[in-house]
Amino acid sequence: MAEILREQLPGGYWHNYAILNRPKYVATMWKFLAVVDLGATAEDARVVKTCELLSSRLLRRRENFHLCTTANLARSFVRAGYDGHHRVRRALDWLVDEQKEDGGWHCFESSRGTLDCWEPLSAFAALPRSRWSRRIKRSAERGAEFYLERRLFREGPRRYAPWFRFHYPVHYYYDLLVGLEVLVSLGYEDDSRLGFALEVLRRKMKRDGRWILDELQPDLGRLPKSSYSFELPFEPFPAIRFGLEKPGRPSKVITLRALKVLKTVGEDIVG
Repeated sequence: MAEILREQLPGGYWHNYAILNRPKYVATMWKFLAVVDLGATAEDARVVKTCELLSSRLLRRRENFHLCTTANLARSFVRAGYDGHHRVRRALDWLVDEQKEDGGWHCFESSRGTLDCWEPLSAFAALPRSRWSRRIKRSAERGAEFYLERRLFREGPRRYAPWFRFHYPVHYYYDLLVGLEVLVSLGYEDDSRLGFALEVLRRKMKRDGRWILDELQPDLGRLPKSSYSFELPFEPFPAIRFGLEKPGRPSKVITLRALKVLKTVGEDIVG
């Protein structure tokens, strides 16, 4: 975290001031998500500067909101302690409005939700319950049920392999560890429908009590085909992978996240 903050430029941004979320995954928005995940808060003036820049540029007009971006920022602003701003409150209300009839969300045009779109539920999970409105409470309950009905992985005719690999940073991608973190944060740690995902988590623990960083996102390496390209025609900036640790090796971040989930469900692992 300290190293990323040292790389911040004087205007509160990283890499590119003109476009705060491009190139993926090294521009301002992505670095901000990472430092907040690692514990940075609005008590640091550098974090405040970035919060103000991102909220004024990416949360300025409701009609220009993009679901994954808006939800990611809302969650991180809440976790950083910057959630009192009217733009953040408006973003949270907008996430409720965007929920599908089936209880899920989708980052693109669709009548149904997808497990990939976990960010709105994570924003509600980060918000203290004392700050929940009735609408947010109902939305969070419906969203949790969407995931639990699908056991955190059942979508489509075949299992989607990247969901069974653990990643960090997650950016806006989903995997089973992300799903477990969100659901236990919402208080569903005793729900039996988490059982399959918890068993996957236990099996992936190594003998020394650590977990591996399986892959960096976007996780394309072992997929036979993918619609994602690092140089899509509509993307003026090719994506650049960003990671804090090396894939295939024991990971402090993944291990900490996994242990927190297991502790919340009542399984203290003693190494």
